[in-house]
Amino acid sequence: MLSENFEFYHDKDGFSDKKKFITDFKNGLCKAPDVYHAKRVLVDKSTQIFPMYKGGKVYAAVQNGDHLFYEKERNQPEKLVGEARFTNFWLLENGDWKLSRSLSFDHHAKETIDQETVFNNDQEIENWLKENKIPTLGLGIIEGGELKQIKVFGDIQKGSPAPFNTYFNVASLTKPVTAMVALRLISLGKWNLDEPLDTYWTDPDVANDSRHKKITTRLILSHQTGFPNWRWMNPDKKLNFQFEPGTQYQYSGEGFEYLRKALENKFKKTLDQLAQELIFQPLQMKETNYIWDQNTDESRFAIGYNTDGKPYPIEKNKKANAADDLHTTIGDYGNFMVSVMKGKNLKPEIFQEMIKKQVKTKESKYFGLGFEIYDLGNGEYALSHGGADQGTRCIAFVFPKSGKGILIFTNVDDGYKVYEKLVIHYLGKEGKKIADIENR
Repeated sequence: MLSENFEFYHDKDGFSDKKKFITDFKNGLCKAPDVYHAKRVLVDKSTQIFPMYKGGKVYAAVQNGDHLFYEKERNQPEKLVGEARFTNFWLLENGDWKLSRSLSFDHHAKETIDQETVFNNDQEIENWLKENKIPTLGLGIIEGGELKQIKVFGDIQKGSPAPFNTYFNVASLTKPVTAMVALRLISLGKWNLDEPLDTYWTDPDVANDSRHKKITTRLILSHQTGFPNWRWMNPDKKLNFQFEPGTQYQYSGEGFEYLRKALENKFKKTLDQLAQELIFQPLQMKETNYIWDQNTDESRFAIGYNTDGKPYPIEKNKKANAADDLHTTIGDYGNFMVSVMKGKNLKPEIFQEMIKKQVKTKESKYFGLGFEIYDLGNGEYALSHGGADQGTRCIAFVFPKSGKGILIFTNVDDGYKVYEKLVIHYLGKEGKKIADIENR
C-alpha cells in the first residue's frame, strides 16, 4: 500500500520515511512500552475523500478523518486514551493506489475528547459503559415524533452480547402504562377521573377511615392519595393515610395497586388483560407484559446486578402489579412513549388533563396524570417517568412540542449515573434544561 517515496509526519514524533515507518509499525506504532495492546478506531462518518484531477482524470486523492486510540494493560479493561486527526495523500501509480504522504496530528488525551465524539461512536460507548460498570444499556432515540434509533450495548449475561430486543425490568415505568389504561377507559366513557373508588374497592386496612371515600383516579395518578409508597414500609405493615388526600404530593405505589383492584372489580378482567386490549395490542407491543408467562423468552432478559456485580434473582410475577416489574423492550416502550406524546387514542380534553400540572414536586417540576412534567419555559415542557428497583434504573423523556425524546434502560443499581451525559448529548439544550432542574 505504501509508495516507495512514502513520508509520514507526526505532530509529536516528527518525520519518518518508509523504512522507519514500517519498523515502528511492526513494533507497535504509537504504543507505549508498558501497554499490552493498542488499537485505533475510526470515528464513525468522519472520513472525507477529495479526488484530484489532471486532464479530466483522477490521479490522486486526499483522505481526511478522525480516529480514537485505545490501550489495554495486562489484566485491565481496555480504555480510551486519546484522539487525533489524519490526512492521507494517495497517488495512482501504474493503476494501483499507493499511500504517498500521511499526516497524523491534533493528538490529545481523553480528558479533552468532546462528548460529541464519545456518543457518536458505538465502540466508545461500549468502553464508557465498562468504565462505569454498566452491564447492559438500552437506548431509544425519538426524533420528529418517531422512534428513530434503538441501540442496546453490553452483555445480556456474562459473555453474551445483548440483542436489540433485550427484555428489561423497567420497575416504576410500569406506572405510566397503568395510567394510560385508566385514561384510555376514561376517553371511552367507561371510567371517571374524579369518581370516588370506594364504589368498586376499599382496602380493608383503611375501611374504617372515612378518608378512603376521597380517593379518586386523579389523586392516584398524581400521587396525592396520602398513602405511603408501600405499606410494608410502615412498622405495622398496614396501609394508612399519612395526610389528607388531595392536599400534597407523596409518591405511592400503593395508590396504583388500589386503582388496579378497583379496575379489576369494575371490569371483571385482570389489569394485564385490560392492558392487552387497550394498549399493547393497538400499539403492537408484543414484547411487553406485566406478568411472566410461557411466552417470555428468558434468554433475552437483562439480569439485574448490584454495584459489586452480583446478580439479583429475576422477578417472575404471575400476577400484575400496577406499579412495578413490567418487562419490555426499548422498541415497545419507545413506541408507547411516542403514542403518549401524541395523545394517541385519548380524547383531546383527557390529554390536556394528563399534561396539566396537578401538583408541584419541586421548582419547575410537577406531576400530571401518570407522568412528571418539566416546565422548560416559553411554553416548552417534557413528560417523563423513571424506574428504580434492585438491579434496574430506567428513565424516559418525551417533548410533545418538538417531537423529541429518549429512553435509557440499565440493569444495575447505580445505572442512573449515565443519565445526565446521555440526556444532554441526545436532547441538546432541552436536555441541559432537564439537568439544570434536577441539579438545583
